[in-house]
Amino acid sequence: MFLSTEACPQAHRVLGIVNATSHLMLPSEAIDSFESMDQLFSEVEEKLKQRAEAKGADGIVNIRFTTDVANVQVAPRFLVLTGYGTMVQLVDRDED
Repeated sequence: MFLSTEACPQAHRVLGIVNATSHLMLPSEAIDSFESMDQLFSEVEEKLKQRAEAKGADGIVNIRFTTDVANVQVAPRFLVLTGYGTMVQLVDRDED
């Protein structure tokens, strides 16, 4: 399984779009601990891989990430990371 923020340069079949989201609650004493975002990237990448493998994909290309800080009144902040991309299955040019 490969992940790429670029297009796939070899022959492939598009299987569809895959997405995944993870979040992390920041308690009031750690309200500015945005370095915790690193952990979210690993979680989202793993979820993307699992979902794509379940669909028979060899990889995910054109991956993009969006981040958000959700402020909830009288509650801690939530860091939210969403990743999405295109699932592809590599094909042998001789098959086509």
